[in-house]
Amino acid sequence: MAARVLRARGAAWAGGLLRRAAPCSLLPRLRTWTSSSNRSREDSWLKSLFVRKVDPRKDAHSNLLAKKETSNLYKLQFHNVKPECLEAYNKICQEVLPKIHEDKHYPCTLVGTWNTWYGEQDQAVHLWRYEGGYPALTEVMNKLRGNKEFLEFRKARSDMLLSRKNQLLLEFSFWNEPVPRSGPNIYELRSYQLRPGTMIEWGNYWARAIRFRQDGNEAVGGFFSQIGQLYMVHHLWAYRDLQTREDIRNAAWHKHGWEELVYYTVPLIQEMESRIMIPLKTSPLQ
Repeated sequence: MAARVLRARGAAWAGGLLRRAAPCSLLPRLRTWTSSSNRSREDSWLKSLFVRKVDPRKDAHSNLLAKKETSNLYKLQFHNVKPECLEAYNKICQEVLPKIHEDKHYPCTLVGTWNTWYGEQDQAVHLWRYEGGYPALTEVMNKLRGNKEFLEFRKARSDMLLSRKNQLLLEFSFWNEPVPRSGPNIYELRSYQLRPGTMIEWGNYWARAIRFRQDGNEAVGGFFSQIGQLYMVHHLWAYRDLQTREDIRNAAWHKHGWEELVYYTVPLIQEMESRIMIPLKTSPLQ
């Protein structure tokens, strides 16, 4: 009898011990769940700091940012030339491209043509304007297919190239119209890859920022991409030399308001690139 009582008490004690121990066995799992939950909340909070909310728009960027008084379309071409062929490449470009530019039957204008001096080496950059937008571009392309001299030029040019790419651009409404200018000048093409959804924000800031960069007549043109690499912005500047560029850019920091605009536009940028370019002799921008 006494033995049975002791066994019963022992079983009850063991059962109570197990019941009391059971929650402890869940503690590691509970800690893991709690830690994971806290991390999720922290990650969500951190993301809210860096992920930009895209404002809903009721119109295309091109309609909101581009010049209304013109229907100009721009083509920006980048040609990476074999180093040993750059001189020959420049020679045939200076012979053929001005003929297209000057022919009244082609609704296009050669805005500028350059070699990159600092930046990607052995590179040619061409900027064309099509008066009349996409219909003008189509008309020019169709006519060039029947232009024997241009087809021979393209064939000879292709043997000199390593790679090439282009973009179709519109010009910002608040920037200067790129017009021919006398030289000598060097040109800087500053290219910005923006975060998707921030083009309107960029335009709003630069509509104010551009007034800080007009004193030396250095602002040539500002463009944003429509076809090719998207959310790309290009600013084209002209300077007498590299020291003048340095002086003008430093002077902007002494103007009240410039630093604030830079502060707000920098977070919109994913990548940026600067090219210093030298115009060819036949470039309208000298």
